[in-house]
Amino acid sequence: MAKIIVVDIEKCMGCRSCEFACAVVHSSTEDAESTIMNGEKPGYRINIEAYGREAVPVHCNHCEDAPCMLACPTGAIYRNSEKGPVLFQSERCISCRMCVHACPFGVITMSPEGKGVLKCDLCIERQAKGQEPACVVHCPTGALKFVEEEDATKAKRRKAAERIVVAQQTKEGGSED
Repeated sequence: MAKIIVVDIEKCMGCRSCEFACAVVHSSTEDAESTIMNGEKPGYRINIEAYGREAVPVHCNHCEDAPCMLACPTGAIYRNSEKGPVLFQSERCISCRMCVHACPFGVITMSPEGKGVLKCDLCIERQAKGQEPACVVHCPTGALKFVEEEDATKAKRRKAAERIVVAQQTKEGGSED
């Protein structure tokens, strides 16, 4: 079963810890102090966007029929397996930006040096070591969770059922006989 990153925007306070953790884990040293001291700018693969008064973490959804993958003329955007995450291979990239334009969520960006792109890889190397994605681990409020897709779907159904029951009870309790 595939795991996905689920966002609870009610818990996000816009601190950008996820962006920083992502940049550090994708740096050459994977160490915050060294990355800063060396002046490295590795870039992050999750973005905190503001909408009104809300902070919303936006990341790659690893779409089933990924438009970025379909748009890439060199195969630099690919999957290792049918249900695996959508990945990026810099050696194959010609910096044409087709994937950037094709992404419906706007989460693929050009790298700071302009050669290649930045996109979430679900921290596939961390997962291989039994670790969760860096953005999830470093979120201080638990706004980001790394869960089985089916578990996330079940939780949404439970919340929908709860809203329906509460609405029905409110309707029945508020009506006069």
